[in-house]
Amino acid sequence: MMAKRAFDLLASLLGVMVLAPVMVVIALVVKVDSPGPIIFRQQRVGREGRPFDILKFRSMRTESTGGRQITVGGDSRITASGKVLRKLKLDELPQLFNVIAGDMSIVGPRPEVPRYVEMYPPDVRAVVLSVRPGITDKASVEFRNEEDLLAHSVDPETMYVREILPRKLGLHTAYVKSRSFLGDLVLIGRTIWAVARH
Repeated sequence: MMAKRAFDLLASLLGVMVLAPVMVVIALVVKVDSPGPIIFRQQRVGREGRPFDILKFRSMRTESTGGRQITVGGDSRITASGKVLRKLKLDELPQLFNVIAGDMSIVGPRPEVPRYVEMYPPDVRAVVLSVRPGITDKASVEFRNEEDLLAHSVDPETMYVREILPRKLGLHTAYVKSRSFLGDLVLIGRTIWAVARH
């Protein structure tokens, strides 16, 4: 969809220009708060199964970022500044550069790490990976408190794989099959509202 790509480019470029001062401040805070790189990179699976490095402001201690691939509420790996960044979703601002590069879209199924993508049923995988992954989507809004849900589980990994991931895939599939420009605008609005309420 050329119109969607044009919107993504325009919105992300505008976002970078407007939010540049905020991102500079966040970068300084991350650097001062704990030793290590400002940007955290992690391989995710993109459109048609192509891998790419997703960008985030680092919210965990450097020696801890290579651990498990899900995060639970109260995770001891998260830095002081990281708690604020994750709560307000500010750690995801660098993904605007992923959008500019063409690896992501503003709205689309959130990209997963290869390990979890391997668990997708083949028919679902074909649908979900047929579009660019997004910074936000319906699953991001519905599971805004995912880390808290996992924190109350005896086995967070099993809960994610058996309960949360299948529900996310259902939402992803529904999005791909019914996506529209107006629907994307609604999801962007819902995302902003969900962040503003916390």
